[in-house]
Amino acid sequence: MDAMARAATTSDAFNAIAEPRRRDILALLRAGERPVTDLAQELGMSQPRASKHLRVLREVGLVRVRGAGKQRLYGLDARGLRPVHEWVGGFERYWNETFDRLDTYVQELKQTRRED
Repeated sequence: MDAMARAATTSDAFNAIAEPRRRDILALLRAGERPVTDLAQELGMSQPRASKHLRVLREVGLVRVRGAGKQRLYGLDARGLRPVHEWVGGFERYWNETFDRLDTYVQELKQTRRED
């Protein structure tokens, strides 16, 4: 991977979570902090590969790390997902309006059937 591709991957949360394995890591971290060895084992990947994914997630602010004795524990930092949440939230009104229109249509159909 060249430096340009790497920079694109780590530039923001959207690019970081585009990778399915990184989404898997975030999902596991919702339950609490975990060492990289646990994450790697749970996901069936090597520790170096899991560490690379964690580094990307840390660089965009989705994961934090803290030392606990000899272990380094990785935890979710959901604040980094705010831009993703806000972007997705922009579609919520669209979906709500679509469902409202569908509900109105269904009610009209029921009324029409009753009148027949």
